[in-house]
Amino acid sequence: MIARLMSDAVQLESMRHLGWAAVSAAFGSLGRFCMALDSEFRVIHTSERLDLLVGDGAREVIQGKPVGELLGKELFGRDGIVRQNLVRGRKCEGWRATLRLQPEGSRLVSVTAAPLIHDAYGVCDRDAHYIVVIRPAEEDPATRGPTALGGMIARSTPMLRIARLVEQLQQTDATVLLTGESGTGKEVVARALHEHSPRRDGPFVAVNCGALPPDLLESELFGHARGSFTGSVRDRVGRFELASNGTLFLDEIGDMPLQLQVKILRVLQEHTFERIGENTPRKSNARIIAATNVDLARAVAMGRFREDLYYRLRVVPIEIPPLRQRRADVEPLAEFLLARESARAGRAVRLSPDTMRALLSYEWPGNVRELDNALAFAIAVCEGQTIQPEDLPKEIVSQALPAEDPNSPTAEMERKRLRRTLEKHHWRRDEAAVELGMSRTTLWRKMRELGVRR
Repeated sequence: MIARLMSDAVQLESMRHLGWAAVSAAFGSLGRFCMALDSEFRVIHTSERLDLLVGDGAREVIQGKPVGELLGKELFGRDGIVRQNLVRGRKCEGWRATLRLQPEGSRLVSVTAAPLIHDAYGVCDRDAHYIVVIRPAEEDPATRGPTALGGMIARSTPMLRIARLVEQLQQTDATVLLTGESGTGKEVVARALHEHSPRRDGPFVAVNCGALPPDLLESELFGHARGSFTGSVRDRVGRFELASNGTLFLDEIGDMPLQLQVKILRVLQEHTFERIGENTPRKSNARIIAATNVDLARAVAMGRFREDLYYRLRVVPIEIPPLRQRRADVEPLAEFLLARESARAGRAVRLSPDTMRALLSYEWPGNVRELDNALAFAIAVCEGQTIQPEDLPKEIVSQALPAEDPNSPTAEMERKRLRRTLEKHHWRRDEAAVELGMSRTTLWRKMRELGVRR
C-alpha cells in the first residue's frame, strides 16, 4: 500500500513537471519566457529557454529567489502594484521592468502576471500560485505599457527617454545633474541611477543642501574632528565617507553657499577632502549625483553659483519635466502610489473612472508629491472600497470637475435618472446608490446640485 502511494506521488510529480514543461514550451514557441511563483512570491519554476534571454546558468540563479529582487520591488515588493493586484485576483498586463541578474547586469523586459488557476486533474503544481510571462521589451517597441525602473514609473515619451538613459549609464560613474520643479521625482531618478550602476551594492546617501545652515552643512558633508568647535565632543563621519563605494546625492545644490561650493569643487577635481579640524586629506570614492529646482545657468550669471562647479556637475544633464507636461504618466503613477499607500493603510481600494478623470484633468502644481499626498488623503477619508471624486482634496475636484449647468439637457436627463431610481427604491439612498454605481455621498451631492427632492 505504501509502495503504491509512493508510486502515485512520483507519477503525479512527474506529471506536474511535464505539465510545466509543456506550458514553458508553448510560451517559448511564441518568444515568451515564464516563471511560476509560490504564495510568498518566490520563483519555483522557470522556462528552460530563459537562459537564451539572460545568459547561461540564469535558471539556477533565479530558482528560489524572491521575484521582487529580479523584477523590482516597485512591482513585486510587498507594496508593489503588480503584487497587490495578484493578491486580489487581478491580472496585470504590459508592465515594463528591468530583469536584474549578476553579473550580467539588467535587461528591459515586458511583464504580464496573473493568478494561476489550478486544473481539476492535479497536473498543475499546487504550490504555484502565480504565473509571470516575460519577453524582451525591444521585440515590440510600439507597446506603450508603463515602465517601472528602480522606482521610476513612466509611460510618457519624456520619461521613457530618461528611463532609457538610466539604462545606458549603468556602466559609468559619470556625475549627473538632475533639474526640474519641486516634487517631480528627482530623488527617485537618482536612486534609479544608483541601482543601475556598478555601485548598486554600495550605499545611497542623500543630503538636502538647502535644509541646513552653512556650518552644519559643512560638518554634515565632510565630518569633523573632536574638539574642532564648541559641542564637538566626538569625531563625526561625513556623508562623503558614508557614501564610499556608493552614491552621494546632493539635493537642492542650488541653495548651497558659495564658500561650500569651493570645497565641493575640490572634491570633484581631486577626489580628496578634509574633516573640519583636521589637516589630513581623505580620499573620496563616492559618485556624485546632484539635483536642483533652481535655474543654475541663471544663478551663475547672477554670481550666486560657481561656473566651474556648474560644469563639473553637469557632465550628464537630465531635465525632469513637470507632471502637467507628461499626463500619460498620471494614470500608472496613480495606480502605483495607490497600491503603495493602500498597503500601508492595510486597505484594498480602487479609483472610480470619475476619480481617474479628475486626476487626469488636474494641473498638479506640486507634481508627483502632490499626487501622492492627494491619494493618501483620499484613502484616509474614503468610506468604501472605491475612491470617488468627492474623496479627493477639494482643489483637485474644483479644478478638474466644474459644476454642471443645472438647466442643461444633460442635467435634466441625469435628474430624471436619479428620481426614477430613487422612487424605485422608495427613496432609500443606500440602495439607489448601489444601482446607480456611485457612493451614497456622490448621490447626495448630485441630488443637491440638481435639485432632486422627495
